[in-house]
Amino acid sequence: MNNIRTVSDTKRAFYSIHTRPINSVYRRVIEELMVEMHLLSVNVDFQYDPIYALGVVTAFDRFMEGYLPASDRESMFNALIGALQDDPQRYRAEAERLQQLAQTLSVKDIVSWANQAANESGDNDLQSSFHRIATNPKYKYSRLFAIGLFTLIEQADRGAIEDKEATDQTLAQIASGLNIPQDKLQKDLELYRSNLEKLMQARTVMDEMTQAERKRREQRAAQPAVRPTPESAPEEVSTDS
Repeated sequence: MNNIRTVSDTKRAFYSIHTRPINSVYRRVIEELMVEMHLLSVNVDFQYDPIYALGVVTAFDRFMEGYLPASDRESMFNALIGALQDDPQRYRAEAERLQQLAQTLSVKDIVSWANQAANESGDNDLQSSFHRIATNPKYKYSRLFAIGLFTLIEQADRGAIEDKEATDQTLAQIASGLNIPQDKLQKDLELYRSNLEKLMQARTVMDEMTQAERKRREQRAAQPAVRPTPESAPEEVSTDS
């Protein structure tokens, strides 16, 4: 009988791989992502695919952007994937491959492939993933998949996502073609964008506080040292008569 790993098991594994302390704001981001990925990994209907990998990589990189020291970010990513008993290099490589493919496409291409996915498997990672999803009645949709899908649209046309109405229409068409829940897809992406904005605001506040403290230290260091003036020695009292 196989024992299913618990969230606690995954957290322990993470902190045994990445042993350096993590800023409290970012630790919450990491742990929420870790729990989400853990729960998916133990779900019998969940299947890894490159779009999900792109979502994981994008979510991690954007939420952890600006973390200092910067050298810790890759260590934390490797620990996150390693704690789930997977290969971080596979996630990075497949995410990069999909992004490069999306940059050669238009949003219309992506929509068209999604609409044809049930009948055509295609000859690249994206079309193959679309086909597997559209033909799997038990496909386990996830927020991280939604982020990966949004990233594909963004890479195909960065300006397209600025038009919310057009983006919602694009997402609706893709959801229909892939047989995934349209309402959930759009709500998850709205929450994702909202959380990114909040984190950016928090990061701006932290940066301002850091700069203000640095400026105070520089001002103190620039001030000339004030040496205490030695007190005048008391006059000696003559004992001569």
